[in-house]
Amino acid sequence: MRNGIDIDLLCINTIRALAIDAIEAASSGHPGAPMGLAPVGYTLWTRFLRHNPADPGWPGRDRFVLSAGHASMLLYSLLHLTGYDLPIEQIMKFRQLGSMTPGHPELGVTPGVEVTTGPLGQGISNSVGMALARDLIGARFNRPGYDLTGYCIYCICGDGDLMEGVASESCSLAGHLGLGRLVCLYDDNKITIEGSTDLAFTEDVAGRFRAYGWHVSSVSDANDIDSVAAAIASAREEESRPSLVMIRSRIAYGSPNLEGSEQAHGAPLGPEEAALTRKNLGLTEDEFHVPPEVADHMRAAVERGRALQREYEEMLSSYETEYPELAADWRRVMDGALPEGWEARLPSFSPGESIATRAASGKVLEALAPIVRELVGGSADLGPSNKTFIPGYDSISKGEFSGRNIHYGVREHGMASVMNGMALHGGIIPYGGTFLVFVDYMRPAVRLAALMGLHVIYVLTHDSLGVGEDGPTHQPVEQVASLRAIPGLTVIRPADAAETVEAWRVALEARGPVALILSRQKLPVLDRKLLAPAAGLARGAYILAGAEETADVILIASGSEVALALDARDRLAPSGVKARVVSMPSWELFEKQEPAYRESVLTPGFPPRLAVEAGVTLGWHRYVGESGDVIGIDNFGMSAPGGQALAEAGFTVDNVAEKAGSIAGQARKAGKG
Repeated sequence: MRNGIDIDLLCINTIRALAIDAIEAASSGHPGAPMGLAPVGYTLWTRFLRHNPADPGWPGRDRFVLSAGHASMLLYSLLHLTGYDLPIEQIMKFRQLGSMTPGHPELGVTPGVEVTTGPLGQGISNSVGMALARDLIGARFNRPGYDLTGYCIYCICGDGDLMEGVASESCSLAGHLGLGRLVCLYDDNKITIEGSTDLAFTEDVAGRFRAYGWHVSSVSDANDIDSVAAAIASAREEESRPSLVMIRSRIAYGSPNLEGSEQAHGAPLGPEEAALTRKNLGLTEDEFHVPPEVADHMRAAVERGRALQREYEEMLSSYETEYPELAADWRRVMDGALPEGWEARLPSFSPGESIATRAASGKVLEALAPIVRELVGGSADLGPSNKTFIPGYDSISKGEFSGRNIHYGVREHGMASVMNGMALHGGIIPYGGTFLVFVDYMRPAVRLAALMGLHVIYVLTHDSLGVGEDGPTHQPVEQVASLRAIPGLTVIRPADAAETVEAWRVALEARGPVALILSRQKLPVLDRKLLAPAAGLARGAYILAGAEETADVILIASGSEVALALDARDRLAPSGVKARVVSMPSWELFEKQEPAYRESVLTPGFPPRLAVEAGVTLGWHRYVGESGDVIGIDNFGMSAPGGQALAEAGFTVDNVAEKAGSIAGQARKAGKG
């Protein structure tokens, strides 16, 4: 007891005070949610969460996701108080350049932060992915008496999370699959930025989640920590359905003038109100003060965590003795290493064949599935078109997680967000497919995958006007350019089946997300005895033909337009125009090469260059220069059979040859030849 306040309440109020003080010091932040949620966070972290502050990444830990990422000071306060390597000086530097306490939690910046959150709906969806990955890993590696995945996934979410459509997609899938030991604590404070949730959000949330197949319970007062604890205890015992615990809190609890007000959501309380609040909570006037008894009480988590980890590692030691090969494989997948010999399983294709790159991708998946068992995925109800279904393996369903094929349903955004959670969990390489045009639905999750550097693979098919009769709504003219605009995302558009194999090689070895852009229509398998090896794909661009001679023009193409460029080269030859053909499947990979290599492929100054790609021309001028040109399409396409649509847009041998000959002639006249 201190000044009549018991230790639980003193700890809770200290969490509130640290949030208030950090946000005041930064003159920026969101104090209301941390103040209201402090009892919930305290109860979870001190009574339930299996974690070791001395080793935040040990594999047997519970995962905690703060989906309401604007409440970051709740998480930072908990991390500091329970003994993570987050000193008080970093709390004082909240939201400052180079600090370990950014405005929203960021993976890799703060010890104990499991996921970058902030965009609402993403964190709760990532939690679903973590729970799915846990069950997939468990089905593969758990044995009687050895539960390697007996941990829980906890998430704190708010009204904003549940309003976002992605949460509906992911939570519906979680209920369908019966993902147990997934506990979402819903901050039901009835306040958003604009005011009461009654302005726009009056649905029956409990009824909605019960309809999804979730276990739902409620706590009428967040400050009643015994009721909070009872609800969490019940929820974490749910083995075959996820749980939503609805907890009624008061935003900015303890503030005499701002409690319950939207004004406390996204702005500091102000010096006077902060002082009044600290007094109202029975705390000293000292800022960033942690009472010694609070530090002692909460840092008991360190020794508890060490004991939990020792117990887990003892189980692992026994597991390794009884199942040595299985244990070695478990360690490999959790470390993110690929199995030995996997590359030998990659298929090959014969020149003269004609196969869509989406079909070639399916063949790669089928060939790799028996050895790269951590490769698990599916599509947004487009498996037969994306070729993402692996034959010979079961589908994943409720209670059955030993399969390899995930049916995400028509939930592109949920799929991408769940994939992020799977990658964050570790032990799984998730892939997901849809039509390229629908990547717009996935974009927020793709952006976060790139921001976090997650190993996820997107299989994006039907990549051009070759989609044909489905028309402009389905012809993804701008999508490749928009994906190239995302920092950290590797975009690969292979030219044929051989390049598709190499694209998968790059994707599996990648350290971040990769988007494979694949054709609907069949493309010729290029004769690599006459042309450069497809291994050049790993460098982003390479000279496919014409490296041995002085060229008059360089034809640069990606995907289905590479064969078109080769045909144009043959068309130009009788007229004396020598063309070099460069296959450029990935700008991102090309930009990582040494300048000398890039200059050897795209000779600066001369010869002139012509880029050919069935998409918008945006960005290509950086490669063709002032003297070059681009054949692309800067409108939405047309409804017509694929071949006719491509021809109408100028993707013909005659048009490419004519433009290439023209810019070569102009260069000669200018005296550059």
